Amino acid sequence: MSEEAVTQRLRTMGDLWELSVKLMNSGGTKPGSGRPSRGLKIQDSIREVLRFDWDPIGLDSDGAIDEYDTYIAPIYRILVSSRSTEGLIERLQVIERDELGLAPTKVEALRSVAEKLLDLKVTLDD
Repeated sequence: MSEEAVTQRLRTMGDLWELSVKLMNSGGTKPGSGRPSRGLKIQDSIREVLRFDWDPIGLDSDGAIDEYDTYIAPIYRILVSSRSTEGLIERLQVIERDELGLAPTKVEALRSVAEKLLDLKVTLDD
């Protein structure tokens, strides 16, 4: 693994740690309701867009639902900070190239994915 790949992997792990802390602090499930917390709903909504709208490796319908989970945290970070379409597109292309070893998808093809991600409600309050 190249030095750049190791650095990127460490950043991804840091992002996952931050997201985990936020999700943990959001309460998990609401006491007595059995319903997932807002944090888990956010994670699920990002997961769905990555799996069904982006899906660069072409998972079949029975594919591992957690295949793209390591990318949720860096996407979430963009959604709660810059909210940049271009930032999301660039991040998805970096993941495709550096993490998955694929040729990056063209910008215009990723624009609809980025817009769908930006449409998600990603605040932790209900």
